[in-house]
Amino acid sequence: MKQFVIAPAAGKRLIGKAIAKHAAVAKALKKGTVVIVAGTTNGYVAEEILSALGQAKEFKRDRFYRGIILPPSRPTTSTGRLSDVSKFPGDVVIRNGVFQRGKTIFDVVDDMREGDVILKGANAVDLIRKRAAILIGDPKAGTIGVSLQAMVGRRVRLILPVGLEKRVYGNLDELAAKMNDPGTHGPRLLPVPGEIFTELDAIALLTSASAQLVAAGGVCGAEGSVWLAVSGKPAQEKAAEVIIKSVVNEPAFSF
Repeated sequence: MKQFVIAPAAGKRLIGKAIAKHAAVAKALKKGTVVIVAGTTNGYVAEEILSALGQAKEFKRDRFYRGIILPPSRPTTSTGRLSDVSKFPGDVVIRNGVFQRGKTIFDVVDDMREGDVILKGANAVDLIRKRAAILIGDPKAGTIGVSLQAMVGRRVRLILPVGLEKRVYGNLDELAAKMNDPGTHGPRLLPVPGEIFTELDAIALLTSASAQLVAAGGVCGAEGSVWLAVSGKPAQEKAAEVIIKSVVNEPAFSF
């Protein structure tokens, strides 16, 4: 067994590398539609997928989000959106392996069919029950609202890349009931179906080793870090060490 400390940015990069090799994603990239909904973790996912397609130069992570959580001192609105919405580049829509620049999920969701894939980030993850939930600021439920229509209505696959730093304790349905209760202030919370995909899943997909979250935290740039124990055959543990060392010095997210 080997142990590793992974900061949030490194975890995002690790998730991105693994999602680019996900079987369902690879199949839809060849023939079908993949939508990477804008978000901080999905920015890394988009970079890795577009890099594999040889189209990375056409994408930048700058402003690849609709709303983000910042420290209280940063200039955000009550919904978490920054004021420079005009700089939003759109989601990453890939059709038959070709990046459709400037489009959003709203432009293509009605044409998505079984076998297509939507990648959507999350704000909370229950690792025990393997469920995720998303903060909602939009009165029409935003991108997850239309994503669920495609998933349930047409069997489009929904994958939820989410870092371990977003783990929560408690039943997501009960938490959502409190946050969505009339008279409550702040964003709402929507537990969603779909395949959650964390750093643990990334290590398993890339190396076939098994990873467990055993501790967390840190200071001086290690805030939000997770301590992982990785077990497997010697070759699998070595493969995990190689891939984690390749991402461990990923710079902290900035914009």
